[in-house]
Amino acid sequence: MYTSYYNLNAKPFQLKPDPNFFFGSAGHKRAMAYLEYGMAQEEGFIIITGEVGAGKTTLVRNLFKKMESEKIVAAQIANTSLNSDDTLRIVSAAFGLPFEDLSKASLLIGIEKFLHQCDQNDKRALLVVDEAQNLSSHTVEELRMLSNYQTDKKPLLQTFLLGQPEFRKTLLGADMQQLRQRVAATYHLGPMNPSETKAYIEHRLTTAGWNNDPSFSQDAFDVIYEYTGGIPRKINTLCERSLLMGCLEELHSFSGTEINKVIRDIQHEYDMPIVETTTVETDMLLDAPDATPDTGKEKVADTELRKMDQRLVNMENSISSVLDLLKEVLASSTVKKKSWKRKPRILKFNTHSRVK
Repeated sequence: MYTSYYNLNAKPFQLKPDPNFFFGSAGHKRAMAYLEYGMAQEEGFIIITGEVGAGKTTLVRNLFKKMESEKIVAAQIANTSLNSDDTLRIVSAAFGLPFEDLSKASLLIGIEKFLHQCDQNDKRALLVVDEAQNLSSHTVEELRMLSNYQTDKKPLLQTFLLGQPEFRKTLLGADMQQLRQRVAATYHLGPMNPSETKAYIEHRLTTAGWNNDPSFSQDAFDVIYEYTGGIPRKINTLCERSLLMGCLEELHSFSGTEINKVIRDIQHEYDMPIVETTTVETDMLLDAPDATPDTGKEKVADTELRKMDQRLVNMENSISSVLDLLKEVLASSTVKKKSWKRKPRILKFNTHSRVK
């Protein structure tokens, strides 16, 4: 919708990790250098930590894009709240191997055969484990054991562990000593600074075909940074909503005022008004003949439900407002006989190669 209005050939702030939009901030470039060094070692674990939305997955996908895809067999695991046996099943499934109704021994034999087949076909097997902070110590140990598969010359599997900052504390545990000895490279990806935030926004817009429409004032960039803290995913969410509002309200420039308006709308949608209990209501609750501690819990639960209902009402009102604005814009467009031309472009990225 707004892509046509602003003559863009793609959505510049989509939340889906896309290496075509990769932006090399100082931190991302340094992290990429560590990844490339770790890859050159062709063994061990590579660990990248960072806040939620810092760009860890995009970083790894950009690395794969730079490498020869026909030489890589990559698999990614996103669900890590599993026990060790289920993790082996997920690993097998990610590599396209049989996993249903198989014993642990059968799963391990199948994985080992697959890794040897990759090596025979001159391919590298890479396992990317996202949300590593959710891994139990037993699951981490199971993944470490997979790194024992090797030929006389080299290991057969290299593993990337991507996690939130708390995963670094996990690594310091006494039961993580063997894993630490297998780490080839590790890096913590921090947020971007204000100038990088501005450059990041302009880079994504330019990649999508931006020709300075809409324009952004310096105070708009300042407000965006203050609200998002330089976290890429937060920036994407705020800018996406800003462009949508700009399309509906026919804006071709954004200042701090417009960005703050979008921020207030976002905050309003998630605002949960406090429902206060009066002193009289509290006394009635405590003085009731059959009052029990459970009755108090039910009162609290009922209050929380009312808060949730109000939150849903707020979100519905916000959506209704957007729809009303959309109807007005469409009606106005019909009268003015405007013609919006969509210039679609399909963005393709394939992170998996299969062994024939």
